[in-house]
Amino acid sequence: MKNSLNRFTAALACAVLTIGLTLPAQAVEAPPIRVSSYKGNTLEVGERSGLIIGPSGVEYTVTSSDPDTAAVEQVMGFWVAVAKAEGSVEITAVNHAGESGTLTLTIGPDTPSAPVTTDGPSPTEKPDVRQELIRLINQTRRANDVAELPVSEALLTAAQSLSDRHYTWHHTKEECEAVIDSGYPYGFGVNLTVFTGVATEDAAQHALENWLNSPGHFETMIKPDCDSIGVGVTESGGVTYCYMLVGRPNTHNPYE
Repeated sequence: MKNSLNRFTAALACAVLTIGLTLPAQAVEAPPIRVSSYKGNTLEVGERSGLIIGPSGVEYTVTSSDPDTAAVEQVMGFWVAVAKAEGSVEITAVNHAGESGTLTLTIGPDTPSAPVTTDGPSPTEKPDVRQELIRLINQTRRANDVAELPVSEALLTAAQSLSDRHYTWHHTKEECEAVIDSGYPYGFGVNLTVFTGVATEDAAQHALENWLNSPGHFETMIKPDCDSIGVGVTESGGVTYCYMLVGRPNTHNPYE
């Protein structure tokens, strides 16, 4: 009787285990693939713009629906759109699983020769402060014979999360963790500046000047061993907080 009871108990446990193993697993929805151009969805003929593709940390194949209008190139592991002729194209990024995201780019005429007026405010919308700050940093790098840096979505996210914390001095552990959480897998260089009494449209220039006037910050801006850049700018209560992160693939994040 005891043996029969043991056999019955074992059979019941096996049945329960079998049922448990055959329950369908909950499907985990993959995050959508995001594709954007750092200079916006409209470029001029001859202009180049880094493509920001997320989620970061994934390899993508990127193509243009019309390479004669806008081609795509890979520079130091990052994708760049190159505007060649007027028209409209679709830029598509595909991961190894076949999932894709698309960006529509419109290419307008090259306009440097258009007449420029200096009296009165510009009729165009003010550029994003972060975009302008990255432009100025890359301009500084070019002037010092160092290659421009493409924008990294991961570092852009990390830098913005740090500036949003209103830090007025470096918090090394938190900075390292923000970069890890963003998905950037290597070490990095970091600049921080905080100031008051500066109009929004002048914030990028003011941040750059602060870094130019500090030897350590200047050296970080023009390091040649960097592969990408991200900046964060937050204005709160009349105070502007600016972070710059440059990826350095030959170094290690100490909190990784």
